[in-house]
Amino acid sequence: MNIIEGGITAAKGFLAGSLCAGIKKSDSDDCALIYSEKPCVAAGTFTQNKVKAAPVKWDKKVIEESPFIQAVVVNTGIANACTGEKGLENCVVEAEAVAECMGISPENVCVCSTGVIGPQLPMDKIIKGIRELPAQLKETSEAATKAAAAIMTTDTRPKEVAVNADIGGVTVTVGGMCKGAGMIHPNMATMLCFITTDVMIKKELLQKAFGEIIDDSFNMISVDGDTSTNDTAIVMANGMAQNPIIDKEDEAYEAFVRALRYVATELAKKIAGDGEGCTCLFEAEVKNAVTKKDAKILAKSVITSNLTKAAIFGHDANWGRVLCALGYSGADFDPDKVDLTFESAAGSIAIMKDGNAVDYSEETATKILSQNPVRAVIDVKDGNFSATAWGCDLTFDYVKINADYRS
Repeated sequence: MNIIEGGITAAKGFLAGSLCAGIKKSDSDDCALIYSEKPCVAAGTFTQNKVKAAPVKWDKKVIEESPFIQAVVVNTGIANACTGEKGLENCVVEAEAVAECMGISPENVCVCSTGVIGPQLPMDKIIKGIRELPAQLKETSEAATKAAAAIMTTDTRPKEVAVNADIGGVTVTVGGMCKGAGMIHPNMATMLCFITTDVMIKKELLQKAFGEIIDDSFNMISVDGDTSTNDTAIVMANGMAQNPIIDKEDEAYEAFVRALRYVATELAKKIAGDGEGCTCLFEAEVKNAVTKKDAKILAKSVITSNLTKAAIFGHDANWGRVLCALGYSGADFDPDKVDLTFESAAGSIAIMKDGNAVDYSEETATKILSQNPVRAVIDVKDGNFSATAWGCDLTFDYVKINADYRS
């Protein structure tokens, strides 16, 4: 597997376009279209929040019932959530507009929205934008980056990843983009993720792989503990690499899964590292837990602890907060066995051994915790299972951003 430059257009046959439809108050691009030259088998995962935005309901139906999809249209500024039957009707109108422009079926179009919850979409602006988007479609990396920027809300930067992998002697590509900075929590959050690949694979195997990967990537990040209404992650595979079709869980399948896992994990980390107001990515690895489930619970408990997140912002090696977060997680472990080490580009320092503080330099610890990213390695010494979760520090700016988000 090779990491390459690019994003949503890196794989063969995928194009992206974006423009300003006037949905947001700013004059930045707020509408994007992803299009494949050939129909794609697709897989998706969606929010676990019982309050599901209209696009989530539409896309879930499309992914589950349509054998192929070929386009995804996305708007920012308004989430089309809590909008009743009118919101669902608007999704259909959007899909029909894309289908008419691109000469495909509405059932082959996914529709995504992100932004403020409650208002109805300004459909005159949305439809005008959709009709103009096909002229913006390009296969360039610049078009991919512009599309990644167009789907942002409070994100500070576009988020893209792409890799090549050898499958059956054929080079295949996996690339993607995502957005998300607030309302981010395990079980998916206010997050949109789109991954494209030119691999040839059976739909059911794509869904199996993607579902398992989501559990170890996007479901292991948190910014603020809020699970959103609009979470959507979609992967599209158009088969244009012309590799021998992946129809069973063999070496070719595993090679593809490694590439897809890398892209999904790196995109997830980019979201966690761009949490609203944050100054650093905060990673927690739990080692040697009794079960995989326990390892995940423990790791997520640490990165979601507001007290721990605040300590990371203050560059304070407050190990008691980490141990406390482990203790109320609900997972099984022995506090008297726990070792804790903090790591960053500035070095590594042991903070706790067998549940007790060790003699360490506060000055060195502060230097290590002043970097980006910061990593906590927690060894519970109870079993053979490990898991990693990603979050960010908690800063003053998080409150400022969310106090006036609508205004």
